[in-house]
Amino acid sequence: MDMKREIDVDSGRLTARESDVLRLLARGCTYAKAADLLGVSPHTVTSHIKNAYRKLGVHSGAAAVMRAVELRLFGRFASADLSRSVDEAQR
Repeated sequence: MDMKREIDVDSGRLTARESDVLRLLARGCTYAKAADLLGVSPHTVTSHIKNAYRKLGVHSGAAAVMRAVELRLFGRFASADLSRSVDEAQR
């Protein structure tokens, strides 16, 4: 992957929901589990993932998470509530 690749400012930003889905996948959730936690269908999760991959210029979940971290798209505290939900769901 070309680390110098620029992301178009207008189309490259992940939506809040795309970021949420990537965070959940990074924490080990399946698409079905992410859908359940977010209150959407697995098809919707798939759509968010496809859009995030396109915006980040990647082709896999691991690459998408890595690229989002590199670009600091996951705010330091933005995922606190989501992380609690995942931790509670995994108990």
